[in-house]
Amino acid sequence: MRKLLFSIAFLFAVQLSSQEKLGRPFFTSTFNFTLGINENYTLDPDDGEPLIVPAAIFLRLGIGYEFKRRLALSLHAGYDFHWNYAVDAFPTYTTLRYNITEREDDAFFIETSYGKMWRPSNRYPDGNYYGFGIGGQIAGGKRVNTIVRLDFHRKGLLGFKNNRLDSVSFGIGFSFY
Repeated sequence: MRKLLFSIAFLFAVQLSSQEKLGRPFFTSTFNFTLGINENYTLDPDDGEPLIVPAAIFLRLGIGYEFKRRLALSLHAGYDFHWNYAVDAFPTYTTLRYNITEREDDAFFIETSYGKMWRPSNRYPDGNYYGFGIGGQIAGGKRVNTIVRLDFHRKGLLGFKNNRLDSVSFGIGFSFY
């Protein structure tokens, strides 16, 4: 099944690359991190506990197609780890991105994501994945661009408050056209 999906995605990317006037295919990757409030923090300055601590990391890979430099549709897969809750997840999702402003390959964008979150253990069941983000794409050398982003993630997980795990993350990544 994985080989079939990879083959379809590869052929899709090759086919779309031949239609450069309508748009262009791309590959993207991001690394996001989430900060949280330290539950062990006290007002005593001698305990050495910081107020803000890292709470999660998210790694993402995706392929997509950008239409007329304004609208992009992409498929993503990733790995999420929330160490405060010992939650591992593998989200797979689609993203719709709209470039609010675009000049050459620099862009300011908003995007929304929806998909499925797969769990490697039986501790929590599989759930839905939702995302919303804003960010900027900074043109780099030739075909590689840097991406800086701020994202809101919602994972539908039973056992958490309101059966979901919400987080806001900061990310950096790249896109390759």
